[in-house]
Amino acid sequence: MDRELNGAMRSVSINSAQLNGHNNGGGIDETDRVGVARGGGAVLSATTATTATKTTNAATTNVAAATNSTTHSPQQIALLSAAEKKKMVHELCQQLLLTDEQVQELCYRILHELRRGLAKDTHPKANVKCFVTYVQDLPNGNERGKFLALDLGGTNFRVLLIHLQENNDFQMESRIYAIPQHIMIGSGTQLFDHIAECLSNFMSEHNVYKERLPLGFTFSFPLRQLGLTKGLLETWTKGFNCAGVVNEDVVQLLKDAIARRGDVQIDVCAILNDTTGTLMSCAWKNHNCKIGLIVGTGANACYMERVEEAELFAAEDPRKKHVLINTEWGAFGDNGALDFVRTEFDRDIDVHSINPGKQTFEKMISGMYMGELVRLVLVKMTHAGILFNGQDSEVLNTRGLFFTKYVSEIEADEPGNFTNCRLVLEELGLTNATDGDCANVRYICECVSKRAAHLVSAGIATLINKMDEPTVTVGVDGSVYRFHPKFHNLMVEKISQLIKPGITFDLMLSEDGSGRGAALVAAVACREDILNSK
Repeated sequence: MDRELNGAMRSVSINSAQLNGHNNGGGIDETDRVGVARGGGAVLSATTATTATKTTNAATTNVAAATNSTTHSPQQIALLSAAEKKKMVHELCQQLLLTDEQVQELCYRILHELRRGLAKDTHPKANVKCFVTYVQDLPNGNERGKFLALDLGGTNFRVLLIHLQENNDFQMESRIYAIPQHIMIGSGTQLFDHIAECLSNFMSEHNVYKERLPLGFTFSFPLRQLGLTKGLLETWTKGFNCAGVVNEDVVQLLKDAIARRGDVQIDVCAILNDTTGTLMSCAWKNHNCKIGLIVGTGANACYMERVEEAELFAAEDPRKKHVLINTEWGAFGDNGALDFVRTEFDRDIDVHSINPGKQTFEKMISGMYMGELVRLVLVKMTHAGILFNGQDSEVLNTRGLFFTKYVSEIEADEPGNFTNCRLVLEELGLTNATDGDCANVRYICECVSKRAAHLVSAGIATLINKMDEPTVTVGVDGSVYRFHPKFHNLMVEKISQLIKPGITFDLMLSEDGSGRGAALVAAVACREDILNSK
């Protein structure tokens, strides 16, 4: 599968004018957007809105008809022909397929929410927060020297030493360190002292103990950033509960811990999240990279915005016209903006999640939920008698046991071949699946992953159109994008249909955004400090 993946993940350059014919009416041009652009509100013609609503209602009606037990009992449905069962599967999955009208409506709503997040008056109540990262400069390829990166985002953390060289060449060494459970729930001082000790040991092991090195700090927890080197922790997640850190500047806590040791010289130059790192990592090799995207366990994007559009950013250098914005768009739809395309399965996911009503967009896209969405559809169809002759299994009926990796494995099968599908079904305790069952399972996986790709594409196309640059590269990372065999191509096709004529784009797989990207943020900060000191 990895060989197939490498082929699918190649960087492509597409001109939207070449593919407008695939869009049944072309892309969304500026005249379509004029209401949103001028008024800042979600504007959609009554005709389009009605069409989108009717489409959703029709799909819901088809679902009800397909699984209505008063028409057919599960036992009767189990006796239907393979063709009839296939038809019922396709009818049920209609609610997972987004129409052109719905995707265009999504673009309008995403743009509206972005504007709410950027504006000073509406930011406090906005779901898509559009946080200012304070990053204004991207790599230009001239960065040289040794840099440290610290990547903290879970029960382990990484320390990296990166030596940037000529011709976009680099050398990188890294080590993973564990965080013991007692430190995860101890004091903030214990945590940062542990990190400082590991930094010291790492520098000693790699013979840079006596050098003064800049460090970029990737901190993947909710952060209210107040500057390039200042960020307050909003709340702990992922099992951490260190006292004395919430509402404190984590950069200062790290600096204090390093100073307490007094044995190494480290300059913490920047704090960032993994989305920013993804963009920076790609921008080092491709200077057109202006968007960073994560589609993995979570879902988020960042992009370069005009300073005048970012009302919360107090620009200090009038020569710098852009600032990097962390959208935090996983929360898009928390106000109901996605209800017109959500399904019964999405609502089930949300109700049983650890954060009901939160991260609505992310729950329709990310790898944390994709497998569970497929499982819920399979359970409904199995209990209705459409799949597996109505015979389920304990594993199939257990939440969280249809892993998202199964979706990628099933879709990696060649047409007419169900080798991976059967292996997955066997792991689920479903050993008597027919070829028809396997084909239907694959179709369900395709519908869920295609919808996820189209939702992400609507967001990326909206950013590309808003930026209005002639050429844009999107740096992408995350397990869903990396390992799903079709996600890249699905995104390329849909984005091509949605961007304005004349714009070209490409999707570029990021290389270690949270590690190398962090070092590059530090490198750029050092580069700018040197320029400003002259």
